[in-house]
Amino acid sequence: MNRFVPAAALTAMLCAGMAGSALAASEKAAASPATQVETAKPVAPKNDATKGDPAKGGSALYDTVAALDTQMFDSFNRCDDPAQFERHRALFDDKVEFYHDNGGVTWTREEMLGNVRKNVCGKFRRELIPGTLRVYPIKDFGAMEIGEHRFCATGETTCAGRGEFILVWHRVGERWQVTRAISYAHRPND
Repeated sequence: MNRFVPAAALTAMLCAGMAGSALAASEKAAASPATQVETAKPVAPKNDATKGDPAKGGSALYDTVAALDTQMFDSFNRCDDPAQFERHRALFDDKVEFYHDNGGVTWTREEMLGNVRKNVCGKFRRELIPGTLRVYPIKDFGAMEIGEHRFCATGETTCAGRGEFILVWHRVGERWQVTRAISYAHRPND
């Protein structure tokens, strides 16, 4: 069964707290213990000097942020499991600012995660679009992650919408957390 949800409606439901739709009854994603990961403490590069272009891969920074992206969205995709929701939560700073072109702004982790719990958990999954991830260092702070992703109703094989994103990661010691998230350019998935 294929259900189409316009990209603007999907992204608004995901992030802005808009409730209700037939998609709310979608089947829950199965959580595989074999794919569970520890969050917020990936192996950080000892030296941020890079061998490759951090924007395209091949550097320790790129590999670290790519691993963080995987952790974040593995837990996001299974956030109907309380343990996965907590892993997802740990990746965000208390004062994270989330800017969404269709949904507006949230100013705290709890506000943002309230919308995730209400509108995402068990209803949608996120997929990074291969080849779109770019990572740039932010001196004495962390890194900026830029890419494109699509959101798909749980249990569906096709995805209705796609968008672009920017995540600002702050590194304190070995711990990384998102302090700013921007989700924009939402459109139907081609």
